[in-house]
Amino acid sequence: MVRVILYGCSGRMGQVITSLAERIDNLSIVAGIDVYPSERAYQVYPSLLACPVQADVLLDFSSPKSLHDYLAVAVERRLAVVVATTGLETAELDLLARATEKIPVFRSGSMSLGVNLVQQLVKHAAKVLGEPFDVEIVEKHHNLKKDAPSGTALMLADSVNDGRTHKLRYVYGRHGGDAQRQSDELGIHSMRGGTIVGEHEVSFAGKDEVITIGHQAYSRQVFATGAILAASYIVEQKPGMYSMQDMITAKSAITTLLAQPDQVLVSLENIPRNMTLVTDLYGALASNDVFIDMISHTGATNGHIAIAFTIHRKDLEKTRGVIAKLTETQLQTKATISENITKLTVEGPGMEFQSGVAYKVFSCMAKADISIFAVTTSESKIEYAIYSTDVDKAIRIIKEEFAI
Repeated sequence: MVRVILYGCSGRMGQVITSLAERIDNLSIVAGIDVYPSERAYQVYPSLLACPVQADVLLDFSSPKSLHDYLAVAVERRLAVVVATTGLETAELDLLARATEKIPVFRSGSMSLGVNLVQQLVKHAAKVLGEPFDVEIVEKHHNLKKDAPSGTALMLADSVNDGRTHKLRYVYGRHGGDAQRQSDELGIHSMRGGTIVGEHEVSFAGKDEVITIGHQAYSRQVFATGAILAASYIVEQKPGMYSMQDMITAKSAITTLLAQPDQVLVSLENIPRNMTLVTDLYGALASNDVFIDMISHTGATNGHIAIAFTIHRKDLEKTRGVIAKLTETQLQTKATISENITKLTVEGPGMEFQSGVAYKVFSCMAKADISIFAVTTSESKIEYAIYSTDVDKAIRIIKEEFAI
């Protein structure tokens, strides 16, 4: 059970979080902090210093200045902190940076999971579209929001620059008779009115076309849901600064497991270090319509190399024929054929940003005594060649390890 102290419990977001938390089994709000007393199922205190309740994490949905009131106490109590408020100035950011030396701190310009997906899309779009496209951001919020531009707008602007080679400078609104757009600008525009929960649009304007990526929140519950997920996530982390992207990455390290049976692992040892010979081997396989995968080359030892690759079982006899011709002239070359192999693909978008995924998979397979015969990797995918009889066990332990 994650025990939460809710800072700003009497505010709009505090009320939404309180209501949502009542329906969650593994999280409980054990105390609230607010200068305005209110009736709650938990005790409300005027400050964290006055609150004697034991907890795991403080969730702050109040105002930037509140950090000055509670952060030192949170550090002293080794209380993890989720900062869900925006509009932080340099002084508050410095406080948080110092606090991360002793406690885990979660901070994001938006607690919406959808906004953070948009952040990744915007970064990718900026990378692909590049210099010819002008970028502008428009954000809309209710008439009571104090800070402008919104933290989300600034976060999206940073994502644009993360995807570009040449960084853009931020321009906040435009007015006057000499406000022509410059090529190095990224315009950020704020609108306030009514009860708009939150809308953001990032427009990439090129010659004769405009691409717009946007997000619209219809209720505050989307932010409350993200904040509660952040609270559950941060209590398991070491001291440091964490963001919504870190949490999403951790949860998406592995999202897909795919087993491809009927594979055969072909290993060739003591091949002369002659790339023409290896090229001829691959060429002969290709001319026989043999598809090979999971190719690996081992460095030269005494002038020889070793290679391995996988094929589908239906291509085994054709492959044997190609290898037989090779070994007729290269008598020292030894071929090993391992059948009943399955290629297990472990894939996830968060793998690109999270280290240690391969280690965790290797570790849990080792504990289950599963032999791995070959491995290939890419930014978001790892493929393992294992015995087909071990596939069900491998899938089960990987799902347990990564909670999928």
